[in-house]
Amino acid sequence: MTEGRSEPLAEIFRRLIQSYGPISLLHYMGESNARYYAGKDPLGSAGDFITAPEISQMFGELIGLWLADVWSRAGSPKVHYVELGPGRGTLARDALRTMARFGLVPDVHFVEGSTALRALQREAVPQVQFHDDLATLPDDAPLLIVGNEFLDALPVRQLVKTADGWRERMVDWAEDRFRPVAGDKPMDAAVPEEWKDAAEGTILETCPGAAAVVQEIGHRLSAQGGAALLIDYGFAERQAGSTLQALREHTKVDPFATPGEADLTCLVDFATAADVARASGAEWLGTVTQGAFLRALGIEMRAERLAASAPQQADAIRTALDRLVSDEQMGSLFKVMALAGPDWPEGAGFQGL
Repeated sequence: MTEGRSEPLAEIFRRLIQSYGPISLLHYMGESNARYYAGKDPLGSAGDFITAPEISQMFGELIGLWLADVWSRAGSPKVHYVELGPGRGTLARDALRTMARFGLVPDVHFVEGSTALRALQREAVPQVQFHDDLATLPDDAPLLIVGNEFLDALPVRQLVKTADGWRERMVDWAEDRFRPVAGDKPMDAAVPEEWKDAAEGTILETCPGAAAVVQEIGHRLSAQGGAALLIDYGFAERQAGSTLQALREHTKVDPFATPGEADLTCLVDFATAADVARASGAEWLGTVTQGAFLRALGIEMRAERLAASAPQQADAIRTALDRLVSDEQMGSLFKVMALAGPDWPEGAGFQGL
């Protein structure tokens, strides 16, 4: 459904549902986020949310340090830097600046579909080459891949246990609003054995898009070599329940209130992502919390040095540090998963896992 860009998405959904019946949550979320990201910059204080690279330069710098260290210990080969959904290009700009200090100056590739964000990204990283998806990335050298808050926006499929068995969760239009309902087609065959006898009302989430992205990354790392960092809010062990949420102007709102006008996300299932990566030929180095990862790379020491060199910014630097690493902020909820090609070294923060 690509026509009618000027028509509110809610009107298109309402007409579709009234004509053909409820649509899947996968369809609803996918179309909503496609519309949401198509023509705006959603980041920063004037947008709907703020990501880690916008909080502090320390985040991107330490990502760059991690990549430079892995690259150096792999023998300093020619590589390509790849970022998935790079926002304003802030992370890449900070990471590339740090990598250059260690002699790593790769070609730069962004996987980005938004025209508005591509314009901002080119301002930050003029030499970038753009791709609509991973399929067109170069295959002539190892890849250093970063995906920060990319997987969480990919649409999910939800299954709900009803009195009649498992059904797909759909979106209906009733009583002048969109609302989730159980579909009418049996979905028991799609449910893992360990969840077959779950209690009525149990919801399972899967993300076909995330699995496809991780599978492609795994195949690329297996064939070309390289390493990847996937950073997102999510869970390291499988769990049940709906994690769908919507953000608008930095406030949580009803995901079904204004489709296409708020950022819809779900927690990333890093346990499944790790299984997919391994099955695709990549080495899974581990999944750790963002706080543990950044501390292992020395973010606290970096914050002290920045504060000493810019005393007038010391309070802001310490506030940013706390936001990135504390358990009450992003430190525990956000996870970092590292992958590598079969012969590539382990990365800092993942040794011994």
